[in-house]
Amino acid sequence: MPASSMAKTLVKPIAIGLVLLASSVPGFAATKVNKPAPDFTLKMKTGGNFRLAEHRGEVLFINFWASWCGPCRQEMPILDELHSRYRSAGFNVIGITIDEDPRKADAMLKKIPVTFPVLYDAESSVSELFDVDAMPTSILVDRSGKVRYLHRGYKPGYEVDYRNQIRELIKE
Repeated sequence: MPASSMAKTLVKPIAIGLVLLASSVPGFAATKVNKPAPDFTLKMKTGGNFRLAEHRGEVLFINFWASWCGPCRQEMPILDELHSRYRSAGFNVIGITIDEDPRKADAMLKKIPVTFPVLYDAESSVSELFDVDAMPTSILVDRSGKVRYLHRGYKPGYEVDYRNQIRELIKE
């Protein structure tokens, strides 16, 4: 095989491998965004409603998850720890389940309990507002209500970025 043909044959697999490697390294988990977060209202697991606009002035980590999602289950205890650690600084994690049947989400939460608010988006109306296309998807919203970071998926190590971004937004 001529050298030029061999090079062309190897370029695509090498490029795909580099993209996969980069996506697994902390630092590549987030997309920077700077747009207003769309307002929404959803039912809370504890009763009542949660309206995003009523939480201006807080740094929010909005996490879209589902009971069938393995990485979501893996990430939940980490998010709960972040919620507990930074809550006194004006930070909150908001979990939004997209399970069509809230009982499935509730069953998962019995096995993996969390202290942060959990909201039900059974019709995926809010996940559509935020263009959620992966599970889990996490969105960091600053105190002025702007989406600043978007995370698609979860792999161990992403929490390093989460902590750095949370600290950055709390200091602003």
